[in-house]
Amino acid sequence: MVNMEDKRTKLNELNEHFSKDRFVYESLGARITAVDEGYAKCEMNIRPEHCNAIGIPMGGVLFTLADFAFAVAANQDDKTVVTQAAQITFLTPAQGGNLVAEARLIRDGSQTSFYKVLLTDAQGTEVAFATANGYRIRDEH
Repeated sequence: MVNMEDKRTKLNELNEHFSKDRFVYESLGARITAVDEGYAKCEMNIRPEHCNAIGIPMGGVLFTLADFAFAVAANQDDKTVVTQAAQITFLTPAQGGNLVAEARLIRDGSQTSFYKVLLTDAQGTEVAFATANGYRIRDEH
């Protein structure tokens, strides 16, 4: 069983590692808020520059947050996993000031993996659902 201090250490290490992804951290303002084996929760505040001409967050913003959550969930424990394929379905426009993406491992093979990512808005409404296939390019064990 992993204790809370180990989880905080892992969260801090992953935030430090992924802070090198300047687009996600600086342009999107995303942050990693929870991690576990095969799981990541990432959040961001919606800013005016994230919205399209009709005033709702751009689809690309939601997709980027989903892809980021997948990357964090997949690249733990010294694995290097890249997105092999990804797909998103938009369910309803996001409302409120923030977005949350939760990625969960569904299947982990020797080279490929499959994740689902659920995106919710500030009211907890499911606004998009994404899937991602990962391809392991390196294992540091």
